[in-house]
Amino acid sequence: MGVAADERQALCALFDEVGPDAPTLCEGWLTKDLAAHLVVREHRPDAALGILVPGLDGHTRRVQDGYAAEPWPRLVERVRSGPAWFWPTSIPAVDELVNSAEFLVHHEDVRRARPGWEPRPADGARDAAAWKAARMASRMTLRSSPVGVVLRTPAGRQAQVRSGDELVGVVGEPVELLLFVFGRDEARVEFEGTPDAVERLRAAGRGL
Repeated sequence: MGVAADERQALCALFDEVGPDAPTLCEGWLTKDLAAHLVVREHRPDAALGILVPGLDGHTRRVQDGYAAEPWPRLVERVRSGPAWFWPTSIPAVDELVNSAEFLVHHEDVRRARPGWEPRPADGARDAAAWKAARMASRMTLRSSPVGVVLRTPAGRQAQVRSGDELVGVVGEPVELLLFVFGRDEARVEFEGTPDAVERLRAAGRGL
């Protein structure tokens, strides 16, 4: 099992626990909407394009709403059982490459929408995947930042992911950095830089 597979199973176990109408960090989505989104990604190529292409999002929304209306156990089992056989991520190595960040972030979207959440204990494989994904994704998700950005971990890892006349350091454990670059405010990070530069970074859009 890799990080993607582990996070998929952990998320489905949490789905079982909280039910279809629990909140998530994805604006406007309950858990049934998040689960339906994951199914669309892996089973409906005709609708998956609309996740990234605005002009096709109407069809995506209709297909996703159809899945969200299914009985909850059936919908969760669709997520748990993984992609359709013809989908590239049915190959474990591709699944790990493509889905580690997806399922890690969405697992935390459900965990951290609940009161009293705390970060999970460090895990070497999960942290390595999160650090790699944060560095790669941030070049796109932080493209609107008006300042330069350096990601740093308490253990000393560092990556400058955006250039600029002013630099802001974002410091946190790898999972926290991953959540930050994907636009989640429920990420435990600290900032290094002038108050103005930090505020400009925090006000900028973060996401795909």
